[in-house]
Parts: sequence; structure tokens; C-alpha cells
Amino acid sequence: MSKLRIALTTGDVDGIGFEVTAKALHHLGPQKGVQFLLWRPDSASQKYLKLIDQKFERITVDDLSQALEIEGPYLIDIASDLAPAKWVELSAKACLKKEIHALATAPLSKTSIKAAGFKDLGHTDILKRLSGAKHVHMGFVGEKFNVVLATAHLPVKEITKHLSFSVLAEALLNANELRKKLPASQAKKPIGVLGLNPHAGEAGLIGQEELLFFPELVSFAKEKKIPFEGPLVPDAAFFPQNWKKYSVYLSLYHDQGLIPFKMIHGQDSGVHMTLGIPFIRTSVDHGTAKDIFGKNKANPHSMIDAVRWAVKLARL
Repeated sequence: MSKLRIALTTGDVDGIGFEVTAKALHHLGPQKGVQFLLWRPDSASQKYLKLIDQKFERITVDDLSQALEIEGPYLIDIASDLAPAKWVELSAKACLKKEIHALATAPLSKTSIKAAGFKDLGHTDILKRLSGAKHVHMGFVGEKFNVVLATAHLPVKEITKHLSFSVLAEALLNANELRKKLPASQAKKPIGVLGLNPHAGEAGLIGQEELLFFPELVSFAKEKKIPFEGPLVPDAAFFPQNWKKYSVYLSLYHDQGLIPFKMIHGQDSGVHMTLGIPFIRTSVDHGTAKDIFGKNKANPHSMIDAVRWAVKLARL
């Protein structure tokens, strides 16, 4: 099998996932040396299937095992009655077996995952469970700047309990792996690590976390030869004049990084990457947008970027 296989999962059946994926495929067209495997429900809109057919020769199958048997210059269309969370699980298992080379995912709601009988809270938890990876982080690549989250979906009151030197060190290692995959002009810049407290603690006057974690983190970064600056003052770190100073921002909790990232990038750019697992997974950086399902209003730019990055990383 000379072609790279890229699996595309389209998320919630009543969300915008299939729409943005179809639009992304139409925009990108066939990619040299790549075979796309498209997971979608039996009930998927014929309008978007016809959109895909304008650019691809499509072969429809019922399951992944059939899809993996087909060679040639085709888009393999898996019309499945399985729960969308199962599409992710089966694709990830195939990635672990090297049968698929990358996975790009459309938005999947936590309620949909729960309805499938999974205990996982999101894509990241599914992939962490399947891969057995201990240190997995969410990364976000945008046109203006990039963000990695040191912690994931935690209640705000739980954040400080989950922060430690070892947590930040593992997050810094994954942020550094992302840095090395960026274009050379970005990759040469340091990783900017945000402080936790207002004013980055103001030398311990507004919280002790910066004093507890950062001296050891500086030594760790020096030992690992990771370019690093911090703690950055959180309310000033994301000023536009600072975007080009850093290859990646390492944010200590979910909203600290994603509020500025999503405010600046919206749906016009932005790719979510799972860092620390032994295969490539990219995704959109937005949700299911069920309020515009079926209205042909969904912006595909994030999915276009997610597919582009999946292809780019699979080729490395």
C-alpha cells in the first residue's frame, strides 16, 4: 500500500461535521499519494455527497475492514450505522496498527460519546485510553499564534490541585514537539509559558504557584535544550505585538489558552492536534453547531486546515 491513508470522521449526525468535511474535501481535492477514508452516517445529505463527487471518485462500503481492502485513486466512503464515537475508536485502533496513517476529526459532542456507552469525556480521552499514552495534551495551531494546554477539562476549582512541576514539564515536552513541526521561522522562537495568577503572581504577592514551579521548570528546559520564557503575565501575553515572539504559548488551563485562541481565530483558521499519542490526530477547533445543522451555513476553514495538517504530518 503505497498511499497514505487518512481517516476522516464526521462527528455528530445532527451537527455540522459532515457539511464542513464535504466542503473541505471539495476545496482541497485529491492529494497526491493520499487515500481518504470518510466515515459518515447512512443518512448523510446527498447534496454534500454530490459536492464530494465533483472532485473525487467515491466508492461506498459498509465498514472499515472493507475500506482497508480497496487500493487505487478513490475516496473510500464508509456509510456506517455505528455511533460516531465508534468511528473514532476504530480509526484510532487502525492507526495504532499502522493501517491508517493519520486521523482528522470533525466535532463530536460529549453527549454523543456518552450515548455510545463510552466513559471518555472527549476525543482526547478516547485516544489516550486506546493508546495507553500517559501524557497527552491538546495543541492548537492558528494563523496568528499557537497554544498548548497543560491541563484539559477541569473545573476551575480543581486546576491548582492538578498543577505540579512534573505536569508542566510533560506539557512543555509536548509543546516542544509541536514547536519542531512548525515552519522554521516559527520553530526557532521560544515557547512562552503563562503564569497561573494575575500578574504571574507578582513575586508571590498574588499566589505562590509561579514560585513553586517555574525555577525547576527553567532548569528542566535548559537541560532538555527547550527554548523557553516565562512565567508570562496572562492578561498581557496575547497582545498582538507578542504573537510573533513565541512559537507556542503553553497555557496552564483550558480557558486561559482557548478564550484568546478562539476569539482571534474564530472559524477562519485553527487546528486542534492531540500531542503525546503515537499517531497523528488533527481536528477542528470548534463544536458541533447543531443550531445551524442542515442550513448550509457552516464555515469549513478549520476542517480544511485540519485535513491539510493531517496530510502534512503524515508525509513527514
